[in-house]
Amino acid sequence: MTSVSTMAMPSGSRTRRHVKLPFGALPIPSLLLVAFGLILPLLLMARYSLAVYNPADIIAEGLTLENYLKFFTDPFYREVLGRTVWVAALTTLFCLVLGIPAAYVISRTKSPVLRTVLILGSIIPLLMGNAVRVAGWMVLLADRGLVNETLLVLNVVDAPVRIMYTLTAVLLSLVAVLLPFMIITLQSVFDRIDGAYEEAAATLGAPPWTAFFRIFVPLSMPGIFSGGLLVFILSMNAYASPVLLGGPTFHMMAPMVYEQAVKVFNWPFAASLAFVLMFATLVLTVVSSVVLQKKYGRM
Repeated sequence: MTSVSTMAMPSGSRTRRHVKLPFGALPIPSLLLVAFGLILPLLLMARYSLAVYNPADIIAEGLTLENYLKFFTDPFYREVLGRTVWVAALTTLFCLVLGIPAAYVISRTKSPVLRTVLILGSIIPLLMGNAVRVAGWMVLLADRGLVNETLLVLNVVDAPVRIMYTLTAVLLSLVAVLLPFMIITLQSVFDRIDGAYEEAAATLGAPPWTAFFRIFVPLSMPGIFSGGLLVFILSMNAYASPVLLGGPTFHMMAPMVYEQAVKVFNWPFAASLAFVLMFATLVLTVVSSVVLQKKYGRM
């Protein structure tokens, strides 16, 4: 009787050799994607920002700092940058004021059903596109929109109030669009803070507001910083809200980049505007991070 061990194994049943990749090679696909999707376009834009503008040719030629000098020597563009930072700071502040209580209530809700309902209510606005939401705000805030019609019916005002094409309209839209990001970010951090700290503060005689600001807020500062940073960056780069609700006279950096690139076809100046916007966002982010680390320690 032939032994099984001596039988010839079919060629298809031979043991396959698996190539083992080193653990350090796992991030390579992501790094390649970032390199081709982010770093390469940034390098191209950096080259364009130093090119000489030629209306008859879009090819980057020459090397000059004229595009950056044009931005920093023109009061109009400096005002646009200042308005962009101001709008982003106000949007972040309002999102923090509204988002912290909402996230705190969600994180401290004991009922799973109610908690799920609150979370879904927070993220439902994200299911609609930004342009759709801004269009809804246009219907609400127009001179004959729902808000003005309601005020007229209630005899609160005698004539329609101008809300569209103002800073107020832009802020309302940006806060409504970005508030869900703030709530979800804060809620995930608040969930990890044990309620025993607040109970201990109450046992020691601390009022609720004192315990909240002196214990809970410092413990939740990483989440507050992350949420604020996310909202601030998105506000700095907002496009739909300033264009549709701010009107032609309300200028911010992102619409200005689009206008110079697509309408004027001044790609060198558009690239320089984009880099100024990116650099300003980066500097403000680093400065705020350093200040918060000094005040609240390592985050």
